[in-house]
Amino acid sequence: MTTSKDETFVLSGDIGGTKTNLGLFVKGKKRPVPKVIETFASQNAPDLEHIIRQFLEIHPVPVTHACFGIAGPVIKGKSKITNLPWSISENRIKKTFDFNHVRLVNDLTATAMAIPLLNKDELYPLNQAASIKEQNLALIAPGTGLGKAMLIYENGRYLPVPSEGGHADFAPNNEAEMKLWRYLYQHYGHVSIERVVSGSGLVNIYNWLNDSGRFSEPEWLKQKRKQTDPAKAITEAALAGKDPGCVEALNMFVSIFGAVAGNLALTGVTTGGVYLGGGIPPKILSKLTENIFMDAFTNKGRFKSFLEKIPVKVVLNDKAALIGAAYCAMMIK
Repeated sequence: MTTSKDETFVLSGDIGGTKTNLGLFVKGKKRPVPKVIETFASQNAPDLEHIIRQFLEIHPVPVTHACFGIAGPVIKGKSKITNLPWSISENRIKKTFDFNHVRLVNDLTATAMAIPLLNKDELYPLNQAASIKEQNLALIAPGTGLGKAMLIYENGRYLPVPSEGGHADFAPNNEAEMKLWRYLYQHYGHVSIERVVSGSGLVNIYNWLNDSGRFSEPEWLKQKRKQTDPAKAITEAALAGKDPGCVEALNMFVSIFGAVAGNLALTGVTTGGVYLGGGIPPKILSKLTENIFMDAFTNKGRFKSFLEKIPVKVVLNDKAALIGAAYCAMMIK
């Protein structure tokens, strides 16, 4: 990485249970500009400080401000990642690396902060509704789990609102979804939205379809699910039209995803737009462009016409969380 003596760097992080992305950013005209980004396997490290130390040994530049998006709730500058035995503390990181300022935010909050900074070519519109400036925005992001966040517009700026709404109750909308809920209730007890709208959620839907006898899994797919990520195997088979059970599972996933996104739009009155982030939406873009998602999104009775006027866009930039965290770091006084 080439640097200038006049450049001031901030350290940005997107911290998840599977991988940790760290980046060095400098101030740009419209948004933070990445100078270098590295990815580390989270499960191979005892704590976040270990990864930060590795990163700064590779890229030894002076850093005074840092912000990290954490896959878990952040309370009073502390967080524990849902799927890792890490406890993370702003004060501990600040003291360990002698940073002037450190901020921890929820990872979806970090991504949400990047949304107003994204370019048109980093977003894919699913409907023709026009974006309205200076209105509330919503973000929903299925991946390993399900994250939600909102941006509330007030006094000339967007205020991020963190959420753990992915763990709220799954609300079935039809008889098939009721049967799915009963199946998941027998397995998990509490059935959260994340049990359905996530990578493992897609697998749950597929398993229910198989166990209910509606479809019979072919041997080739059974082997592929053992050899690779099951959600990936199901998605690829569905998009290629190779297995009717996979097609049905993905269709149901997309319909429930649309309904949940519509609920979030109503909850936050997000007339500025609803944005689909996370790892899954870009991978199933061709399916999202079918009518299934938007039909479920707008299927809210008397509020159907209201939701039809809300723009829905897929976030294509997989480094949005890093951009948002870097922006946050630059805003710390």
